[in-house]
Amino acid sequence: MRNCPECKTQMLELKAKTPENVEYSYYKCDKCGEEIVNMNQLHQVAEKYRNLKKYNVKLTYWGKSLGMRLPKEIVKQYKLTDQKEIALIPEKKGIRIIPS
Repeated sequence: MRNCPECKTQMLELKAKTPENVEYSYYKCDKCGEEIVNMNQLHQVAEKYRNLKKYNVKLTYWGKSLGMRLPKEIVKQYKLTDQKEIALIPEKKGIRIIPS
């Protein structure tokens, strides 16, 4: 249990799900309606979202070049077409792909 920062009443711990079915818990005050999600819980939900939105693709050789196929959901979402250029930006933990 935790006390409400607004009215100092004891808050209830409740569970809910996002539209994508990711479960999380939060605190709600019955008196004033204040709702709180702690930062650890927020980070856990964000990590679950990242994993939901992650696509795994295999790299294959096309001649002497290395290529990958993009899932059709990504192609539709970003309106990618044949011969359209994208930018690859190296980062510490991976490569960012930006449609041009």
